[in-house]
Amino acid sequence: MPNIMVSDETRERVRAAMIAIPRADFLPDAVRHLADSDRPVHIGWDATNSQPSTVARMLDLLAAQPGDRVLDVGSGSGWTTAILARIVGPSGTVIGVERIPELVQFGRERLEATGVDASIEAATVGVLGLPASAAFDRILVSADFERMPDDLVSQLAEQGRMIAPIGGLMTVVDRLDGRVRSRTDAGLYSFVPLRDE
Repeated sequence: MPNIMVSDETRERVRAAMIAIPRADFLPDAVRHLADSDRPVHIGWDATNSQPSTVARMLDLLAAQPGDRVLDVGSGSGWTTAILARIVGPSGTVIGVERIPELVQFGRERLEATGVDASIEAATVGVLGLPASAAFDRILVSADFERMPDDLVSQLAEQGRMIAPIGGLMTVVDRLDGRVRSRTDAGLYSFVPLRDE
């Protein structure tokens, strides 16, 4: 399967945001020395900080725009939440959601310490995403599903887009004219599985 095309403008916006938000600022002290390596880094509680090349590809595909409302599912250490906040700018809104209480706290502390205007909410058991805060222009998912996450698709705004790994395939889900279309990008990806217990 071919790569999904991404505009140069989107790619440049993503790269600029990633440079402005250093990965090291969102890693625990014990693993901060690994920030420049292009690999996942374990951050505790069976969670990882995704490798930068994967994050870049997901954000390229997401194609968030200034002013967008964005949901970051599985926000972990808060790094992708912070990058997204940089991309959407002061007119946009980014909300991360995370199920591990220690990571919710860690991510919030890192956002505050780095002066990023975004928030991270604790996930509600049995609830996927933040339906009470929907609809979202963009949804980024950093955990693997075995099937299409319909509960998240329903939280997409008209002309919204979700990027989610589904069965190891990076999947692009678009809502347009009330209809949902999904496509897969080239390559296989490995993410921690979604847990909603």
